[in-house]
Amino acid sequence: MKRAFVTGVTGYIGGSVARRLLQEGYHVTGLVRTPEASERVAAQGIHPVVGQIDDGALLSRCARAADVVVNAADMAHRGAVEALVEGMRGTNKTLVHTSGSSIVSEFGEGELSERVFEDDTPFSPDPPKVGSVAINRLVQDSARQGVRGVVICPPMIYGRGTGSKRDSIQVPALIQLSLAQQAGVHLGRGLNVWSNVHIDDLVDLYSLVIARAQPGDFFFAEAGEARFLDIAAAISRMLGYGGRTVSWPIAEAIAAFGEDAVRYSGASNSRVRATRARRLGWAPKHTSLLHEIEQGSYREDFARPSDPAR
Repeated sequence: MKRAFVTGVTGYIGGSVARRLLQEGYHVTGLVRTPEASERVAAQGIHPVVGQIDDGALLSRCARAADVVVNAADMAHRGAVEALVEGMRGTNKTLVHTSGSSIVSEFGEGELSERVFEDDTPFSPDPPKVGSVAINRLVQDSARQGVRGVVICPPMIYGRGTGSKRDSIQVPALIQLSLAQQAGVHLGRGLNVWSNVHIDDLVDLYSLVIARAQPGDFFFAEAGEARFLDIAAAISRMLGYGGRTVSWPIAEAIAAFGEDAVRYSGASNSRVRATRARRLGWAPKHTSLLHEIEQGSYREDFARPSDPAR
């Protein structure tokens, strides 16, 4: 039986990928931080290892014992990635590191950027993202050390996960803001665009990459894009507010959530294309975030029972 080690196994991506690996016949070990989390993942058939992402010796041991390692815990934790690479050095086994398309996001203050990035499009990251880009390169360069290192870089992820954490961050946060305002909320004019991908399609890509990718490959994971204004309107309709939207001033959003959250998420553009993933054979089945909001899992989870459209 093949063995997999997953960091971030209690999270949205890591938990969903771990469940797929179990379905594919892997013995899955997952890093957890607490005994309580250990019980939850054990109930799912995952073998828990209690420890911290800072414990390099533990990560190296677990990585060395696995055939496939999926790092979905923290895209910016260089020490963890170095420990995983060290544990796998010379084995030619697979390390899949999870990055994020905020590495190419552009702060547009709610305005549209026409710039679109493919997997090999050159770019210079903003200073806060330099470390994450360097970690991606570390994983890709691990091929020279006998590691089949690959990077998957998703944009906005949506849909219901299959692990312990079933929701993403961005869309539920926008829904909660909209509930508070009784209208869909966007920043500035909301003309900024993010690419997106459904969690099920993203998990499909992990499976495909593990089976087919070449050492050093980098994959954006995109299956559509949407303006934040349109996302806000879809949320408004789903919640029963008739499509009404309001603009949240960017200065107020920064005061509430911090500059990085606004600059690299809600008011920015992050437009990518999954050209290499599609050449590998990836064929996403879910291509509309707006439909998922209005007719899918978000409607099931958030729409009011009294809403006649429900």
